[in-house]
Amino acid sequence: MLNAYRPSVVLVGFTMTVLIFLAGFPIAANAHPPKDVQLIYDAASQKLSVTIIHNSITPSMHYIKQVEIKKSGALLSNNQYKSQPDKTSFTYTYNVQAAPGDVVEVTSTCSIYGSKTVKLDIAK
Repeated sequence: MLNAYRPSVVLVGFTMTVLIFLAGFPIAANAHPPKDVQLIYDAASQKLSVTIIHNSITPSMHYIKQVEIKKSGALLSNNQYKSQPDKTSFTYTYNVQAAPGDVVEVTSTCSIYGSKTVKLDIAK
């Protein structure tokens, strides 16, 4: 008679183990790529402003860890970060020499999950 209930005990035990495991990683459920990335290029100063919108309750754990900048397909810089300066929106400024006709591509990557890539055509 005891053997008849054994499969249900195993199923309950397995279900509880999975739930406990998932409860241990709640931040992963809240992880997401940047919501938006906006680029502004100032040709006079040769500065690229990258504004990133990435909501995070814990910007020292869940943050934008990398901002990669390419110009016309060539890697210009790969900027690594250990946190983000604000819980919602922030701007980084980079020195970028670009000429009319160049295409600047920026990829921002979340420390936990996802990335977003945007391009800016430098006006002629």
